[in-house]
Amino acid sequence: MPQEHYFSSEPTTKKIETEISFQVAGATFDMVAATGTFSSTKLDPGTKVLLSQTALLPKDGNVLDLGCGWGPIGIAIARLCPKTKVWAIDINQRSIEQTQANAYRIGLLNFTAHLAQDLPKDLKFSAIWSNPPIRIGKVALHELLNNYLPRLEEGGKAYLVVQKNLGADSLLRWLAEEFKDHEVSRLGTAKTYRVIEVASPAKSQSK
Repeated sequence: MPQEHYFSSEPTTKKIETEISFQVAGATFDMVAATGTFSSTKLDPGTKVLLSQTALLPKDGNVLDLGCGWGPIGIAIARLCPKTKVWAIDINQRSIEQTQANAYRIGLLNFTAHLAQDLPKDLKFSAIWSNPPIRIGKVALHELLNNYLPRLEEGGKAYLVVQKNLGADSLLRWLAEEFKDHEVSRLGTAKTYRVIEVASPAKSQSK
């Protein structure tokens, strides 16, 4: 029987829930993860690194949590940045259900979770935050980023966290080559993880 991954669309493993508590910007989040989703027993270290970048949190606008798992990134942004509208997506049905349950538990009104194919096609984002699914393979990862990074608004920014030994530097080079009109940079390294920023060009000002 082939191994089932967190990026399976319909996990068949028995659902076992784990309560997880973590802090972002001094706020405590009590959430529940489930087997068959990404990092199902703890807050992933890369996600923790990304959420530590509190100075980068978006102030408003539509925000995409790309590959939401059980929801820690998008839910944290929605709670800490109430003027945003956060859209969390995944291809994993159990991830969406768990994310929705966690958002409901916190009582968020500016948050919604959808399967990726159900995201409105014409929706643009002021920010994209993601701990991307590196283990889907380079070709699939590049396709994923090519699908969503162009949906940044003018002046919008994407923040990706990638482990160094899983190809963070090669991904950085690919992004710079693929998105030549964007500003691609490495913001820093923490605990072997790189945080990458992809900034869409701002609208030119007419004279």
